[in-house]
Amino acid sequence: MSSEIDPAPDPDAEYCAYTDYTEGEDADGLPATGEGTEGTERDVWDALYGVEDPEMPISIVDLGLIYGVTVEDDRAAIDMTLTYTGCPARDMLRDEIHEAVASVSGIESVDLRLVWSPEWSIEMVTEQGKEDLREFGLSI
Repeated sequence: MSSEIDPAPDPDAEYCAYTDYTEGEDADGLPATGEGTEGTERDVWDALYGVEDPEMPISIVDLGLIYGVTVEDDRAAIDMTLTYTGCPARDMLRDEIHEAVASVSGIESVDLRLVWSPEWSIEMVTEQGKEDLREFGLSI
């Protein structure tokens, strides 16, 4: 039985509107945890720790989905990824993150950037996250 699907990418295909295709940093410094931050930036990290993955009771920070946070004046910029590009919870997570960060005192605007480089892997999960995943019943 032969397949009629051409595995070559379509040169006329359009990029996904949700995805930022700019090259990211290498995996040095990941997982990002907010350790050592202060003030409003610390509050933003605390808010992110309160957002859990919709499929497992684990913080998105401990899961390694947050690659970075910067706060300038009243604006928070967050770089994040997902465990895979087809994640069905993408919009729900973006909404929950936006709501959590927007509730931080001193934050008036939230810029949430979805990035794919470096690619998420189990190595991005913090030690606390790995413990939480084991308690949830996953073998890692």
